[in-house]
Amino acid sequence: MPADLARFAEVEHWVFDLDNTLYPAHTRLFDQIDRRIGEYVSRLLGVEAEEAHRIQKDYYRRHGTTLSGLMSEHGITPDDFLDYVHDIDHSPVERDPRLGAAIAALPGHCYIFTNGSRRHAEKVIERLGVTRPFAGIFDIVAADLKPKPGPEPYARFIAEHAIAPERAAMFEDLSRNLKEPKRLGMATTLIVP
Repeated sequence: MPADLARFAEVEHWVFDLDNTLYPAHTRLFDQIDRRIGEYVSRLLGVEAEEAHRIQKDYYRRHGTTLSGLMSEHGITPDDFLDYVHDIDHSPVERDPRLGAAIAALPGHCYIFTNGSRRHAEKVIERLGVTRPFAGIFDIVAADLKPKPGPEPYARFIAEHAIAPERAAMFEDLSRNLKEPKRLGMATTLIVP
């Protein structure tokens, strides 16, 4: 077995990011979410779309997510935001029997770890046709509204699910979100389009 694959022989906990990881980026599902975030910012702050987009990206850079920026700088509560931005058309996500079979064949436990909402994750899983139950869906609310890539949500996830990092693997489409899992001892895989 090649050395890079040998690391996965001991894995008992398979941790998957959701957006652009379990489904392909070409579905452009996250583009819908991004657009809805901009609309929310525009509506909340009473600014034009261009200014809302600038604010959205500024908060994302400085706070890790736009939601964190809105909470920190404007005192919003997350429920309305999460409901609004994830109220999208999930139909571009198609059934993926190969993905379902691959996940079903994994030994141990599978988890979703997302900066999105649980409801959004459940809709995506349903659309994909993945029938193996996940041992947990760890969303932004479960992370106490602290997003990846900060260390806090990883520590909370590991504690909540009693995971030994050296027996876990994380799959993610953003390299910055793999730095902390790698530091903790997880095997990491960057998913690229």
